[in-house]
Amino acid sequence: MADTKPTADSTRLGAVQVVDPVVSQEKFDAELAAYRLLARKHQERGWWLLEAEFPQILVALLTSRLAPPAVVCGVLFDFTNYDLEPPSVRLVDPFTRRPYLNKELPTALLRQQVVQAPGMPQGIQVQQVTPLMQAHGPDEIPFLCIAGVREYHEHPAHTGDSWLSHRGRGEGTLYSILSAIYQYGVQPIADYSVGLRVVGFQQGEPPR
Repeated sequence: MADTKPTADSTRLGAVQVVDPVVSQEKFDAELAAYRLLARKHQERGWWLLEAEFPQILVALLTSRLAPPAVVCGVLFDFTNYDLEPPSVRLVDPFTRRPYLNKELPTALLRQQVVQAPGMPQGIQVQQVTPLMQAHGPDEIPFLCIAGVREYHEHPAHTGDSWLSHRGRGEGTLYSILSAIYQYGVQPIADYSVGLRVVGFQQGEPPR
């Protein structure tokens, strides 16, 4: 039986390693190796791998569409118990690793969906914009609401959508999750909106 004693790394996002750590380590290494095969392409896209030490990976997502380019957010993965469980995923400050509160999110990951229009006859559809980052309040840490993410499958609203029905189908991988965050949270950013405010300026004598 695997040692279930918590470690500093395994409990950082609230998980305890119960799967044989050798198995999870091998699957973690495979995810990392697959990422590094395309490391140059990922970097050009704006995916910068900052840290990778089992069970965690930290990636910064940048956008090159802005001038100057900007760091949008960090994405912290925890592969504890992978892949009996999907990875935990948090959007974090890439400098401090602190998870963003819902009110602090630099991007909400808005997804457009076509849905049945409420109160209308069947077949009448409308476009609906839904944030993929979900929380009950502004001071909560939001979770990424897509299949293949631990927080999604642990949420009471998704008890009918078991991770085991997605496991091995490409969801829950490092690449698939980064692709979703990039598609909905980084690619749509096209321009800066800058407000300039000078603080502490004291007017002196006019130049001569």
